[in-house]
Amino acid sequence: MGRFTIGLDLGQAQDYSALVIVDSEDAHNQVREIRRWALGTPYPTIVADVQLLVAHPALSSPDLVVDATGCGRPVVDLFVAANCTPIGVLITSGSHVTQDEETRYWHVPKRELVSTVQIGLQSSTLQIARALPEAAVLTEELLNFQARITTSANDQYGEWRQGKHDDIVLGLALALWWIGSGAGWLLA
Repeated sequence: MGRFTIGLDLGQAQDYSALVIVDSEDAHNQVREIRRWALGTPYPTIVADVQLLVAHPALSSPDLVVDATGCGRPVVDLFVAANCTPIGVLITSGSHVTQDEETRYWHVPKRELVSTVQIGLQSSTLQIARALPEAAVLTEELLNFQARITTSANDQYGEWRQGKHDDIVLGLALALWWIGSGAGWLLA
């Protein structure tokens, strides 16, 4: 076993909150756990569940990378209060990764996050165990996920069928970004 990283995409009313635990070792990333909470699950419940995971001895102090976009910033504050040491990521449409010196939040373009998943799948350095209960849901999300270029030449990423979700994909992308092309290596 290598280093564990938890990616958490927050949703609530219309989008699921989803978590992915990735075990990284020698440039290989194994998805060890996938969780998706029911729609409407209160954030304090999610924080309590994640707090138990982060404290689990088998994970050995994992990095917790949390989507702080939209309603995520107050939830990141709940993780701080729960001593989970979250890494806040604001997903942007920009072109460069930056970190706000005051808030310490990372500003990460969605294309950067998406590319980490694409690279992992194409290079076979990402493994997803089919035995995981939510593996089929992740596979479906990956199949429905696509990049689009708008008429104004902006790129957009997400599910292309209405009523589909990309929450687990984004949880996975947050973890993989931190492990590889993100700032996780800066702190190792």
